[in-house]
Amino acid sequence: MKAWAVAAWLLIWHGLSAYVGQGIILPSPASVAERLVGLASEPSYWFSVLFSLSRIVAGFVLASAIGVAAASLSSWRRRVGDFLAPAIAAVKSTPVASVTVLALLWIPSRNLSVFVSFVTVFPIVYSNVRKGLSETDSKLLEMAWVFSMPARRKATYIYLPQTLPYYQAACLAGLGMCWKAGVAAEVIGLPDGSVGERLYLAKLYFATPDMFAWTLTVIAASVAFERLFMALVRLLAAKVGGAGKAAA
Repeated sequence: MKAWAVAAWLLIWHGLSAYVGQGIILPSPASVAERLVGLASEPSYWFSVLFSLSRIVAGFVLASAIGVAAASLSSWRRRVGDFLAPAIAAVKSTPVASVTVLALLWIPSRNLSVFVSFVTVFPIVYSNVRKGLSETDSKLLEMAWVFSMPARRKATYIYLPQTLPYYQAACLAGLGMCWKAGVAAEVIGLPDGSVGERLYLAKLYFATPDMFAWTLTVIAASVAFERLFMALVRLLAAKVGGAGKAAA
């Protein structure tokens, strides 16, 4: 992201705010920044950020781990994939609002964002990883069979390098989606102390600068987590590549 592009959009925002002339409709960047600094000085702000962050990240990590495991199992046993296909199709097609309202019947609102984030990310990880496994080079698999390569080494030196790019693509798509879905679920479920609750209260009291400030908080948290997680994935990819060269 280029600094000049960010500056250009801030100028556009400032110009639109000046043209509208009503902060309750479109506050200026300066008023939002001032309110964000004010919120950040309150302990309740950081409690809300950590509350939502921990649950959305938990949902993403669970979806990532279980999605990889389910994709591996369905690639190994075709009937598992056939069994999961209707559920995956249903989850992909169901709106987040419907999932959230239904989940409120069974799940406490404080854990709602964990479930909704999980449901949003799981199909993405599952579909991408399964596709990567299905497109593994058959010649490499044949070579592994000829030399009686153990399953663990086959997974490390064949399946993992072949599938990792698909997993990276799934993570890039899922990371942004899980934050959107998780915060939207909190706005509906209103768990105490969540970012979603603070957004809803800001809307309820027409505190538009607060709405913008909390939205910027969600964007910042999403970008920070995405960069951290993708850096870890790239580190794994580098290690896998190094191990593959050493094995060769």
